[in-house]
Amino acid sequence: MRYIVIALIGALASILANKGIAVFNDGFRPIVPQYFDGSISRKELATMSFAISFGLVIGFGIPTSIGASIILIHCLLLTTDIIGTWCPDTKVGTILSGVIGAVYGLLILVGLETIVTLFGYLPFNFLNNLGSVSTYVTVAFAIFPSLAVAYQHGFKKGVITAVITVVAYFLIKKFGVFALGEKTVTLNAEGMAMLVGTVMMLVFAASVKSEGATSNMDLVNVFSEKVSRIRKNWFLLAIMGGLLACATSLTILAGDPASLALAAEGAFSEAALAAAARAIGFIPLVFTTAIVTGVYAPAGCTFVFVIGLAFTGKPIIALVLGAIVMIIELLLINVFAKGMDKFPGVKEMGEHIRTSMNKVLELALLVGAVTAAEAMSANFGLSGIGALFVVGCVLLNRSSKKPIVEMAIGPVACILYGILLNVLLVLNIIAVAV
Repeated sequence: MRYIVIALIGALASILANKGIAVFNDGFRPIVPQYFDGSISRKELATMSFAISFGLVIGFGIPTSIGASIILIHCLLLTTDIIGTWCPDTKVGTILSGVIGAVYGLLILVGLETIVTLFGYLPFNFLNNLGSVSTYVTVAFAIFPSLAVAYQHGFKKGVITAVITVVAYFLIKKFGVFALGEKTVTLNAEGMAMLVGTVMMLVFAASVKSEGATSNMDLVNVFSEKVSRIRKNWFLLAIMGGLLACATSLTILAGDPASLALAAEGAFSEAALAAAARAIGFIPLVFTTAIVTGVYAPAGCTFVFVIGLAFTGKPIIALVLGAIVMIIELLLINVFAKGMDKFPGVKEMGEHIRTSMNKVLELALLVGAVTAAEAMSANFGLSGIGALFVVGCVLLNRSSKKPIVEMAIGPVACILYGILLNVLLVLNIIAVAV
């Protein structure tokens, strides 16, 4: 049963990523709509999914899982993001992504150490540093409502929104920890700050006076349309939630390092509490990104892991309850989205949201790429060379007749830099041997 469940999770998660219904990486979620809007190509989407996620798989997911019989969910779902986007957006591509995802799920269950060993054969395993590319995406994404307000309502109101957002981030980061029995609940500062910024964005949108009595009736329901794209796939998402809860019940998967460590020791009640605290903190981040992008997370707000841990050894019950929890989440997010739509000015806000998201992601990925390249350079005492390489690639790309989309060039440059370092190391080894 363990092998069947893990294969089904790998297959379905890859299919959800392939169709742009749900992706696991919070930093990648805002990028997916750019493909459906025609802003980036499928190749660029695939390249960015690799750059943002694969370093985290190798540098965080797999090492965290080694030594325990439980797989950290990042090992599986970050890779299915990559598999889904690298396969073509066709019926054949969807089937192919499902097959590859299933095979990967089985392989990751069979042997984690093998994957780490293979990449360890590289003269310089730059994938460990590559995870830094997405370091600033989630944090920076919290500021996009401020930029949208500035575009729509002017610089001063944008600054006001930005200041309130930053203050909210600071307060949640500093004081957003609450006791829950013997455990603590830590609110997600990025998600809460983004929620505050979104509320401010709606407040300013609501200040726009209606030109006619039917203004609200004629509004294009920007947020509801995004959520309806998610909700029409409720059945697949419910199955996904059920499978994740089932796998957690079978002690195959864990949603975070804390609950993984507790579950590995057999402390399942404590692990469930830890998972619940984390899930509560992630509600604003998952809900807000879903509403503005139309892309959900395959694990939702991660309450499915709480169900699995609460019903350890009872996979069928966990399967059913996990599916129910996912459905409840979708109902709640739809209610929230409809409430957000009942504001004058929302119709005009949609274009500003897309523009601000693009600008924020471009800058965040560029900074992340420079940071990752510099981290690679630090291993060789070449401070500044990584930043020079990435910035040089970005500027040369802008002067190209067929430039890569600005959002993608940073991660691509970072990968090229890692490859270059390996080539130079091999040449140096050969030169020394000769």
